[in-house]
Amino acid sequence: MAANLKTLFLNPPSFEGFDGGAGSRYQAKREIRSFWYPTWLAQPAALVEGSRLVDAPARGLSVGDVLPLAREYELAVFHTSTPSFHSDVKVAEAFRAQNPKLKIGFVGAHVAVSPEASLQASPAIDFVARNEFDYTVSEVAQGRPFAAIDGLSFRSNGHVVHNRERATLEDMDQLPSVIDVYKRDLVIEDYFIGYLLHPYVSLYTGRGCRSHCTFCLWPQTIGGHRYRTRSVDNVAREMERARGLFPQAKEFFFDDDTFTDDLRRTEEIARRLGRLGLTWSCNAKAIVPFETLKVMKENGLRLLLVGYETGSQQILNNIRKGTRVDAARRFTQDCHKLGIVIHGTFIVGLPGETAETIEQTIKFANEINPHTIQVSLAAPYPGTELHSQAVANGWLGADRTLVGGDGIQISSLQYPHLSSREIFEAVGRFYKRFYFRPGKIAEMTYEMIRSPEMLKRRLREGVAFMQFLAARSDPA
Repeated sequence: MAANLKTLFLNPPSFEGFDGGAGSRYQAKREIRSFWYPTWLAQPAALVEGSRLVDAPARGLSVGDVLPLAREYELAVFHTSTPSFHSDVKVAEAFRAQNPKLKIGFVGAHVAVSPEASLQASPAIDFVARNEFDYTVSEVAQGRPFAAIDGLSFRSNGHVVHNRERATLEDMDQLPSVIDVYKRDLVIEDYFIGYLLHPYVSLYTGRGCRSHCTFCLWPQTIGGHRYRTRSVDNVAREMERARGLFPQAKEFFFDDDTFTDDLRRTEEIARRLGRLGLTWSCNAKAIVPFETLKVMKENGLRLLLVGYETGSQQILNNIRKGTRVDAARRFTQDCHKLGIVIHGTFIVGLPGETAETIEQTIKFANEINPHTIQVSLAAPYPGTELHSQAVANGWLGADRTLVGGDGIQISSLQYPHLSSREIFEAVGRFYKRFYFRPGKIAEMTYEMIRSPEMLKRRLREGVAFMQFLAARSDPA
């Protein structure tokens, strides 16, 4: 069997502090320094023997730092996103100039949605691996002819060719573990998320999400709406190995879109993690019953990342979230009762948003009082139903980019009754109304008093957060 092409997997340099990895729900520079693991690149890297994964943003590497790698490899696979695509193309062109023989391919939701336009953007891009691209990329690395590889788009005789779709992977246990790639190529201390203990390790136990939220990128482009999972035994074995590989990790995060989609499986995994003595967290929908929450908490669960999105039931209906405000309220009360920490995520500017619903959501967030929050702008990523709605209804503003020149998210949506500027400015107001309450200040102060390490961390994050708020006051 012929050896693989010498393969580089690259998360390219971009805006300073830009988190463009697939784990990032919004590819942007966050209010405080945040980086998710490049798990979607680590997965094919685990399939390609002898490959290397370089996460330039997390390492703080510039184009000049990574450019010498172009001469060391035969194949380079770039992960890209809608906000970073044009910047990533420039990096690809610089790599091609360094090594004209280098094969360069792009992966990610942006190119999966627009493979032809992506290939036409630059002759430096030789191929696009669409949708679920793990085995597509591994077959390219094996040196197979492009025409024989399912899921690939490429140029042939001046034309773009789209091969047939690759069959969706059903047996998720086939995929090798990403943690060996993490151990070999990444520095876990590079990865910060404000609400997770540091250092943390994140990975997926399944792909896809049963929900049909109109704004959510990954289920509509890469993962699909069926939750395809690894077996409980497979997950337990990987976590036991992860504990040994990363003894410094203080928390493990399961980045499945909705880890709690399968309640019985969630409880089974929780019990196995409890036997391992691990501290862990995950994404959850605000409908998990008390009994399941209790099992999770008793077996090491520390935190749930919960997408509340809004305090308006009408907006929840508009975006097909599949939750109710009253149910989310009861769920949050259950979490508080059990001592489960919540990081709540909210979005301003979704269809149906008004000045009144923004106020309603701020009051709702203050009422349910998650420990920490993230407030994002509604982002119409190509490939989502929200983007199709925005185009059809004329909701896209003059500036259709998703991030500004500094990499910070901007509002690209506008409505007849609500301007882009009003939506943009609501983010800063939301944060101030939530965090500058006496009770919340006291809560965060007590947290810092109890832990000198948390004191240092919160002070550092506080400086970045105040700078972020100052930037929000001037969208220009």
